[in-house]
Amino acid sequence: MGEMKVNLCGIELDNPIIPASGTFGFGYEFAELYDINCLGTFSFKGTTKDPRFGNPTPRIAECTAGMINAVGLQNPGVDKVISEELPKLARCFHKKVMANVSGFSVEDYAYTCQKLDSCDQIGWFEVNVSCPNVHGGGMSFGTSPEAAAEVTRAVKAVTTKPVFIKLSPNVTDIVAIAKACEEAGADGISLINTLLGMRIDLKTKKPVIANKMGGFSGSAIFPVAVRMVYQVAHAVKIPVIGMGGVTTAEDVLEMMLAGATAVQVGAANLVDPFACKQIIEDLPRVMEKYGVRSLSEIIGTV
Repeated sequence: MGEMKVNLCGIELDNPIIPASGTFGFGYEFAELYDINCLGTFSFKGTTKDPRFGNPTPRIAECTAGMINAVGLQNPGVDKVISEELPKLARCFHKKVMANVSGFSVEDYAYTCQKLDSCDQIGWFEVNVSCPNVHGGGMSFGTSPEAAAEVTRAVKAVTTKPVFIKLSPNVTDIVAIAKACEEAGADGISLINTLLGMRIDLKTKKPVIANKMGGFSGSAIFPVAVRMVYQVAHAVKIPVIGMGGVTTAEDVLEMMLAGATAVQVGAANLVDPFACKQIIEDLPRVMEKYGVRSLSEIIGTV
């Protein structure tokens, strides 16, 4: 069997497969279906300083080769994540977990990350400056190099763990933003988040989701994700976590060849809750098929 282990900022993962934030809850929900310790790790539900109910419904809709969502960062807030969600997770997941954090100001990001930094379960931060579903925050910080760098510096000043900045594809120059984050101290880059999309119901003559526009994800965005991972991975010296439309073990190899050290699986979890488990189980076969002895050896070789 080929070697599937990879090293992510000094922490060894048994394999590079990471369920993406917002598609895997806080983990224990999926632990009722299978042993989630088979995962490399996972990125838990986007967490903010204060509790959020999220956007009005309907806020998820299927479309060709993907889905549109505008959930709006629904979460119980950082204090409850620490006091309630993480203890429940600890009972079923025995590896380091990735903390996904969002905010509506630079101070919000720093506050939430500082609070979570003391939690031993957390191995990395994934700072989301790229959410297209909330107003006044999220993506507004990820669409300019200066704003993304400001968030990066603020979070790095109050944390002791590796910080990945999750970037938006809804920009004209993804490389400039990634390089600004690297210069500001980021330990890694996560990309891509969802594309901004919209569909209209012909019967009602209204948008299919209440927010009108939302994040478009699913297999249709995979070529865009591979392109951006390739561009960024070859422009920075820090690791890249690739995501966007990944549904198969073959997709994982493609992402890693483009430059990803680890690979997140998002919308596929919502279609099939066993998606990540099946990809991990299929990786040895696909590695053998394409003559890959070690996943870490193919990172960024294209």
